[in-house]
Amino acid sequence: MAGPLVAISARIIAALRPALSAAGYETALAWELTDAERPQVRALLHAGEFGLTPEFLESLPNLELIAVMTAGYEGVDVAWCRARGIEVTYAGGVNADDVADHAMGLLLACARDMHVQDRTIREGRWRLEDRLTPQPSLTGRRVGVVGLGHIGAAIARRCEPFGLRVSWWGPRPKDAPWPRAETLLELAADSDILVVACPGGEATRGLISAEVIDAVGPEGMIVNVSRGSVVDEDALIAALKAGRLRRAALDVFQAEPTPAGRWADVPNTLLTPHRAGGTTEGIPNMVAEALENMRLHFAGQPVKSPAPA
Repeated sequence: MAGPLVAISARIIAALRPALSAAGYETALAWELTDAERPQVRALLHAGEFGLTPEFLESLPNLELIAVMTAGYEGVDVAWCRARGIEVTYAGGVNADDVADHAMGLLLACARDMHVQDRTIREGRWRLEDRLTPQPSLTGRRVGVVGLGHIGAAIARRCEPFGLRVSWWGPRPKDAPWPRAETLLELAADSDILVVACPGGEATRGLISAEVIDAVGPEGMIVNVSRGSVVDEDALIAALKAGRLRRAALDVFQAEPTPAGRWADVPNTLLTPHRAGGTTEGIPNMVAEALENMRLHFAGQPVKSPAPA
């Protein structure tokens, strides 16, 4: 007997339809739903950065569950959904280690200009005498982590074996082995490298403002593995061009895909295409978490990972 109808809400995860079918669910694509199918949809498989409007959700009168397969779920108004009897789950912590690994790769490669050195060799500009040109050492540098959730804590743990001094800031104090700055601005001013790992959404939009960027300073670096909306991208680009910020390493952008021309003349940047959490283990684990939440919900049991409101 066919299971409940689950609709995939975003084109970026349309390839996961066979995984839903293999788990016994009827499946549909949200952008292809007919009027006859809408009342049959009981769950959505969702990628959390994409917005779900009240109008769309209200068109699914029997929707019971939104299973977000990503750690971020800023595109879902959790309080609005729960007020209408719709549960929301997410994949918090499932791929935190993968994202933290990527963040450290960006931090190390950008701080030591490895991407620049690679191009030097490939373009035939390698001179032996350049070996005496000094580069910054990382040992003893101060790393400030913005947001000490699953990902931020995993980044902080990875920094310590490199001899980096870690502090952090988030809106709420928590028990942690690293000191918490009183304010974000204080953290930025006290950091050689600012790593952004907080959630996206309206609450953090533009959090890394021109003032914060300037506080990091002309020898500093910003690494962003959270959401592009968290960093004022125009202010970041202006600071890099003016030399008020030394380096930036980014996996996420204001618009994705980000236009290549936007970065063509921006110096001292290392860019990756929002791939931090997309590993051979991370993606299946995120899908499995969503499927387990669906299984529990339709079995009448508490879900495994309800999204914090």
